[in-house]
This record gives sequence, structure tokens and C-alpha cells, in this order.
Amino acid sequence: MLFVGDDWAEGHHDIEIMDASGKKLCGTRLPEGVEGFQQLHALIADHADGGPDQVLVGIETDRGPWVTALVAAGYRVFAVNPRQAARFRERFAMSGAKSDAADAHALADMVRTDSHQLRQVAGDSDLSEAIKLLARTHQTLIWDRQRQVARLRAQLRDFFPAALAAFGEDLAAGEVLDLLKRAPDPDTAEKLSRSEILTALKRAGRKRLVEERAERIHTGLSSEQLRLPAVLQRAYAITVRAQVGVIAALVEQIGLIEAELLKRLGRHPDAEIYLSQPGMGEIVSSRVLGEFGDDRARYAGAKARKNYAGTSPITIESGRRSTVSARHVRNTRLIDALMRQAMCALRSSPGARAYYDRQRARGVPHNAALRHVANRLVGILHGCLATRTTYDEATAWAHHIERAA
Repeated sequence: MLFVGDDWAEGHHDIEIMDASGKKLCGTRLPEGVEGFQQLHALIADHADGGPDQVLVGIETDRGPWVTALVAAGYRVFAVNPRQAARFRERFAMSGAKSDAADAHALADMVRTDSHQLRQVAGDSDLSEAIKLLARTHQTLIWDRQRQVARLRAQLRDFFPAALAAFGEDLAAGEVLDLLKRAPDPDTAEKLSRSEILTALKRAGRKRLVEERAERIHTGLSSEQLRLPAVLQRAYAITVRAQVGVIAALVEQIGLIEAELLKRLGRHPDAEIYLSQPGMGEIVSSRVLGEFGDDRARYAGAKARKNYAGTSPITIESGRRSTVSARHVRNTRLIDALMRQAMCALRSSPGARAYYDRQRARGVPHNAALRHVANRLVGILHGCLATRTTYDEATAWAHHIERAA
């Protein structure tokens, strides 16, 4: 067997190849891209006696064309967490010395001695990877929109607080962006007619209580208010118009990404199972499916999936002391989606609600009780995926109902 340490950078890869005894067979730096990958193939071929499955590669990433090519070549690729690699490196240099070549050596030795403790890069389908990419981009754009809306709110609060009272909380709504683009300051806003506001509401797709909202906005914008000096007010108006443009672009792109995301979710064979789970709509299902992946052999059991999700607790024992606490090192995108699912499941699943109420009755705080529900829902999802069945309320909570009885 051969063990390869690959310390990657943007433009190159430091490579070390090691045999089963830990002897260094070669070490070199290869360029990124096709040329470098061909050279890596040649180096491995020079030293390998067996097939590609006898080559174990350690690298500190699980994505990108290079990793995809390694997996496609048949090598067993292990994505090592950078924190794990840093701790392992201390075995060789307690002084804190570090170099790319030394990192490649540590990665090679790590897969040689501890590959059974490491997670092999999952063999997820291309469709699953596409869903993950789109779901992450969708969520990132939403976070960006929230930041921009917060900045817009701060600008309006400083010179045009009447707009906040008139428009309400949703500053990213279509009619709000339309009206602020046309009237970004008190002087132009008070000149807006009620019919112009009504037109903006209809253009944005508002159908309910349109007349009442138009009247409220018109009254708020035309109300008497304190003004800043004209020069300063015009400067604020320019910044507001710029913020509105950024938010409008983000809203448009979020919609486009969401449409592509849901289109791909509908094509995935696991979509029906995910969508059957309580508290899971299309967006949350996309995020959870993308983060979990669809490699059937990725999780040894429900406990492994819960550990990866970060919903299961960890135990810290030392001497007589033993504490159980939540996991803080976890996939934040996945835990966010699962906690959203748990919150929604309290309204749609009697079993989830009863389970949450029992935790609260024991004195468990709200967030911790919600995490217990999320942990249980992950186990239910794992069972549904393993048996290829959709969610059934009675089956999912039967054990807990019997125990409570």
C-alpha cells in the first residue's frame, strides 16, 4: 500500500509518498491543474504494486476538481480536518515549526496510521453535490440580504425615521424597494401620491389589504418630521438608493437560485422521503439533503448521522467528573436547518410536540429541548432513508409513546 500526503495551496500541491513502514519514498511540489495531476499519477505508478484502491491520500479539503479527480482515479481519499492535522503535526514538531513539505509528511503518516479513524470522502452523486452548492449559495445570499437590509435600516433611522414607521419591518419587500428607489428622502417621499403607492403595491404582487397598506404608507411618508440640512439629506439619499440597488439585486438572484434549487430537488430520488418529514419544506429539505449527502454507505448508523449533524451531545469524563454538553464543533449550516425543522415540527407533529413537552417538564431549557427533538428527527430520517419509506407519525414515535404510557 502507498500513503500520500497532499498539502494543497491555490497554485500548487506539496506531495509526499510513504510506504507501509513509514519510509519516505519521494517528496515534491506539483503545479495545480491537469499537468500536476498527471505528474502525481506518474509518481504513484512508479512506486505502486497494487491497484488504485491500495493508495490512500490525505488532503485537507473534500471539494474541488483535484479531489474529484483523485476519487475518480480510484484512490481512497480522506479529507482531514485542518484542526486534526494541526494536532497530529505536533507529534513531529513540538516547537511549532511548520512548512508545506512537513504538512505533507504529517498527512501521509496520518492516513498510514489512523485511516481507520478518519472519514473517507463520501461518494455522493453529482446531483446531491449540485443541490448542496445551490443550497449554500441560496443561504449565503439570504445572509447577505439581511446584512444589507440592516445597513439600510440604520441609514433610514439616521435621517428618515418616518420611512421605517411607514414601511414596517420588511424593507426587502418589492414595493418598499420600488418606492425607496424613486423617493429615497423625506422631500421626494412626501410628494408621492396615494395612487403611485397603490401602483407600486400591485406591481409587487400584493393582493390583500392593498388599499389599507397604501393609505398607511401615504400617511406615514407625508407626515410632519424633522429634517437634516439639504446637502446632508441629499448625501443620505444617494446612499439609500445604492443600498436599495444592492438589495434588489440580491432579491432577484435569491429567486433565481431558489428556482434552480427546487428544480434539482424534484429530480432527486430521496426528495419524497425528505419532504415527508415533519417541519421540512422544500428549502429546508434541500439544505439537509445537500449537507448529509446521498452516499448510502456514508453513515454506519443513526448515531453516526446524529454525530455528524451535531444534534447529539458529547460526554467529557475525567476522574470522577463527567459532564454532558452540546456539540459546538459542527456543521453550522446543517444544524441551522435541523433546528428550523424541529421548531416547525412542534406545530405539525403531535409526537414531536409531546417529546418536546416532556423535555421541558424535566426542566430542560427551550433550546436544549429543541435540540433533543432535532436529534430524534435525524434518527427518524435515517431510518426512513435506510428502509426507503416515507415518514409515518405513529411509527416514528411509537417507542416514546409506549414508554410514556
